[in-house]
Amino acid sequence: MKKNLIKILAAAGMAVLTMGALAGCGNSTAETTAAGTKAAETTAGTTQTTTAAAATTTAKATADLKGSISMVGSTSMEKLATALSEVFMEKYPGVTVQAEFVGSGAGIEAVTNGAADIGNASRNLKDEEKSKGIVENIVAIDGIAVVTDPSNKVENLTKDQLIAIYNGTTTSWKDLGGADQPIVVIGRESGSGTRSAFEELLKLEDKCKYSNELDSTGAVMAKVASTPGSIGYVSLDVLDKTVKTLKLENTDPTPENIKAGSYFLSRPFVMATKGDISKQNDNVKALFDYIHSDEGKELVKSVGLIPAN
Repeated sequence: MKKNLIKILAAAGMAVLTMGALAGCGNSTAETTAAGTKAAETTAGTTQTTTAAAATTTAKATADLKGSISMVGSTSMEKLATALSEVFMEKYPGVTVQAEFVGSGAGIEAVTNGAADIGNASRNLKDEEKSKGIVENIVAIDGIAVVTDPSNKVENLTKDQLIAIYNGTTTSWKDLGGADQPIVVIGRESGSGTRSAFEELLKLEDKCKYSNELDSTGAVMAKVASTPGSIGYVSLDVLDKTVKTLKLENTDPTPENIKAGSYFLSRPFVMATKGDISKQNDNVKALFDYIHSDEGKELVKSVGLIPAN
């Protein structure tokens, strides 16, 4: 009887110990879970605080930018400059971007004289311009399209044929497989970035025989569209159905062909500054930051150009 009582008491003791151990394990699990929950809450709170701080910093930077940016230059860059100005002013309401389109030469002169923050040029800078401290900031690559009036039957020109038209050697479309009709050679005015790039690429500097020299891309488009037998050159991004676009060396002027290097008439779009970008004011720095961003590159593509980087 005594032995049985001892066994019962021993069993009861073991049960008590087991229950205590189980209770201890239960408390440890609850404490661990609570600690994990608290850590997760702390991490979430930290993330929210960091995100809020970043948003506040961005908003503050946006709010801090005030004043204006002046751009002067290339008429060929009007579409890009206008789109860039509109988007930038939406992002930075305190900044006004003013753009004037009077030709590449005038743009470089304006930034050299301090009359503009940025000089837009649809060509590479000349050595004498660089010697005055002007920096060539290439923001996009453009193609120069060769266009005729819509009734022209010629579809393609070789490089040599194009040179012969503009230097006055070939004067009739009949010699190129077209109608027996005089070629009316249309180009841009002296100082135009498009003209400089076109003549340089074809090695025709001061050799072109123009019937008309016009002072804007739009004027060239309108003249070619309305003049039988005419031919002209314009920026790729302004092409429309009012004119006929010719192939050159059997290659269409498309961004893909220009990027691949198979279309020979291409040129840079430059946003020139006096001194490098790091020396510009905060507004101008922000503008360049934007155009070099992923969003800025998409903007460049949206107006028919190729991002420079």
